[in-house]
Amino acid sequence: MALPVLIARLRAVVAGRGVIPGGQIVGSLGRRLCVALALATLPWVAQAQQPPGPSPVWGPVRGGQVSGAGAGGVSVPNFWNVERRLERPDAARLPKELRFVTTDDYPPFNFLNSDGVLSGFNVDLARAICAELGVTCVLQAAAFDTLADSVEQGRAEAAIAGLTATPQSRAALDFSERYLGTPARFVGKRQETLSAATPENVAAKKVAVVSRTAHEAYLRSFFNEAAIRPYPDLKAAQEALKGGQVDLLFGDGITLALWLNGADSASCCRFVGGPFTESRFFGDGFSVAVKEGNDTLRHAMDFALQRIWEKGVYTDLYLRWFPIGFY
Repeated sequence: MALPVLIARLRAVVAGRGVIPGGQIVGSLGRRLCVALALATLPWVAQAQQPPGPSPVWGPVRGGQVSGAGAGGVSVPNFWNVERRLERPDAARLPKELRFVTTDDYPPFNFLNSDGVLSGFNVDLARAICAELGVTCVLQAAAFDTLADSVEQGRAEAAIAGLTATPQSRAALDFSERYLGTPARFVGKRQETLSAATPENVAAKKVAVVSRTAHEAYLRSFFNEAAIRPYPDLKAAQEALKGGQVDLLFGDGITLALWLNGADSASCCRFVGGPFTESRFFGDGFSVAVKEGNDTLRHAMDFALQRIWEKGVYTDLYLRWFPIGFY
């Protein structure tokens, strides 16, 4: 299969929101928790036909660059060029009330808290955008599959719910610059001595990965000297790591961060090395969607997001919602 065709198929799957392999998490949360894992439904063997391309970067990278350690040593990503000065949008051209549509079943991004109130990283980020633009913020919950229609048909001005800009989604929507990526990470037991996950360091390790995913494709492309151990689903791979059948687990950073921070991991493990952000394998990350052709609002989103970063608000939100960061 030619590379352009493969990429188109991969992005089509992402646009279809199937994002969790093996069925270990069900419902719409399971379909969307990690955009990168959408690639699980495609034949990983097609990657062998890719041209060499740029060499992968081992460790923290720029764009999203890692800005430094926050509370508890968590690295916060930065997707904005602070040397670029964006023009403040004309308030007269913006709606007085900015209606965001999201979902309520995607923790910790957007969900109903114990009081039945929309909460989460995306929700707080939307409110911060409204505050920066000086407009009233309205947040509405809807099914994920209806978000695009809500924006297209004018029921909302913007959607923020782990959406990714793909050729298919761009046919009907425009997107801000990305505000969050979906990096891949290695995880090892707490006693694992590796500090840098380079091909040379990993070559002597047994590495678990979910079978037939982009993460397996990446390992076989750049870590092919390691003893790669495919598993049918993420749960099985996690249990293999906890049980000592493998030395490392490679997968989606967001999903693994939530696992490490939850009870199921039993505090067994930690991230090893830095993030891997190759978009050909792991997607382009999350953006805010607006109606196609609404350049005024799209530019306003970009302005607000950069200002939120510059003021430290983004860092505060990231550290609040991701106590174990995935960068």
